Amino acid sequence: MSYRGHHLHAQDNLMRDQDIEGQVSNSTDGDDSGRKRTRIKTLLDPQGRLLQMWNIMFAVSCVIAVSMDPLFFYLPIVNRDKKCVWLDKRLKIIAYSLRSVTDLIYLSNIILQFICPYIDEVSLKLGRTMVVNDPRQIAKRYFFSRYFVIDVLAILPLPQVLFPIIFSEMRYSKKFDKRKSLNGVFFFQYIPRVLRIYISWMNLTRTASKLTRIVWVKAAFNFFLYIFSSHVLGAFWYFLSIQRETACWHTACKNHTRCTSTSFNCNHPLSDLAFLNDYCQPIEKPNATFFDFGIFLGALQSGNLESTDFPQKLAYCFWWGLRNLSSFGQNLQTSSYFWENFFSISVSILALLLFLYFIGNVQTYRQLATERSEEIIQNMKVKEREIDLWIDRNKLPSSMKKEIMPNVQRMLEEKKDIDVHTLLSHLPCELGRKIKRYICLPMLNKVPQLQGESDQVLQLICDNLKPVKYDQHSYIVREGEPLDAMLFITQGIIWNFTTNNGERSTKCIEKGNFYGEELLEWGLDCAALPNLSNLPISLKTAKTHTKVEAFALMANDLRTIVSRRIGAVSAVKAAFRRFNEKSLQLVDQGKKKIEMSSELRVADHNKPHVSGNLFHSY
Repeated sequence: MSYRGHHLHAQDNLMRDQDIEGQVSNSTDGDDSGRKRTRIKTLLDPQGRLLQMWNIMFAVSCVIAVSMDPLFFYLPIVNRDKKCVWLDKRLKIIAYSLRSVTDLIYLSNIILQFICPYIDEVSLKLGRTMVVNDPRQIAKRYFFSRYFVIDVLAILPLPQVLFPIIFSEMRYSKKFDKRKSLNGVFFFQYIPRVLRIYISWMNLTRTASKLTRIVWVKAAFNFFLYIFSSHVLGAFWYFLSIQRETACWHTACKNHTRCTSTSFNCNHPLSDLAFLNDYCQPIEKPNATFFDFGIFLGALQSGNLESTDFPQKLAYCFWWGLRNLSSFGQNLQTSSYFWENFFSISVSILALLLFLYFIGNVQTYRQLATERSEEIIQNMKVKEREIDLWIDRNKLPSSMKKEIMPNVQRMLEEKKDIDVHTLLSHLPCELGRKIKRYICLPMLNKVPQLQGESDQVLQLICDNLKPVKYDQHSYIVREGEPLDAMLFITQGIIWNFTTNNGERSTKCIEKGNFYGEELLEWGLDCAALPNLSNLPISLKTAKTHTKVEAFALMANDLRTIVSRRIGAVSAVKAAFRRFNEKSLQLVDQGKKKIEMSSELRVADHNKPHVSGNLFHSY
């Protein structure tokens, strides 16, 4: 190959290597971006834990937001000595800060609504769950919904913008009529913010049961509306009281040249406004003929308008709102001022609406409670009829029936679901044991392997039986499978058949008989504890012909019974062994005593007589 050809070949290899590296890097970037998208989808899963936590936090923030907004109404404070209005700077910083934080949370929720996937409602109606991830569909769905309009109206910074304007209108003597319309706009924003709370709580309770969603949430929401409305009305009453007092100042200043456009600004040089005490001093001498303060007279006479004690003002104004809501505004003594009457009418209408909403919730609750009671009563009748038939089928005596039915009625009244086939598990232990022994002991006495057993063993087997149920034409055990239960049939028919080696053998097992006695041979004929790994193999297939009810002795329960039996036998053998050992010890001790006594007699007989020896020595 020439140098030129070799050089071109090297360039081709280099370009190929660069392409491969580029593909690898592109694939790696694609994998990373795919992982990021998957992670984002997981975080924004509409049924995920993160969004559920966010919904809870947002609902709580909405409640805090509407509760903090009335703080703006408490900002102005009256200085009666200087006849001016000033702002509580500390409360202003708190109000503006809290409003800014809650607005940021509202804005974050709006952004989430534009990017968060949602579950298609049409798929839910069809019984499927389809998550829509298309950004265009998500944004279009939210932008053209009513929720977007509510969220935008709720986040508008109306208090931050309008309050300085209203405050300046209160201090200056010109164009103060503008504040009437501004007050309406200021108060209007509470409608979308309260609606946002209702929507948030309804979204949170969407997965709850119908009864919980209707009763508890609406009751809590109704109580919150009462408290919140009292709080807002009290704050607005305080705010309007200051406006009425400044309106009196403006009215009195119309005929006096000593008033200027900045007369009621606390930063204005001192001017002689003592003449205002003759017209606008409701504490000492209210002059209703010149200026009637109406429902705002109490706020002026209480001294709260000039107080800097915020908790005192808050409690007093809240009590005013709660008292007038509870009485539907009947105690309000209004003047002829139009906007004052409009405010009083609004209080009465709001109180009436809250009361009607409360009555509606009570009626809904009573209706649901009545339907629930009727459902419980109907369910009790059905269950009692089923249990009564079960008692008759099993031929239980009337004494047992009298014990069963009160327990059943008590559990049904406690809203416990009772199944006839699991009735014994709901009854007291002693009563359930008595019923099982009454039904099953006659069948146990028919079993050949149990003919020589004591009543104590048979009762122990009865106590370990478990109620079972099989549907029609269902297999209990197939030929060649391990046999792990013995059945004592109380209702229905079982076919027991085999087709092994071309031989057909069929047996019909009916009520009052048993099936699976090979399990007893496995458990009772063993000298040692039976092994569950060595269960007997079923030589025939057992299949239900009808619905079957039975009591089953499971292999593990039989093993437990045998272990107790072996333990009892071992204890008896150990006691007998100890008795034999003790008896042998007593016999040995007796033999030793006899031998010792015989040896003593022999020794006494061979012993020399001392007196005789002495006599012969002399």
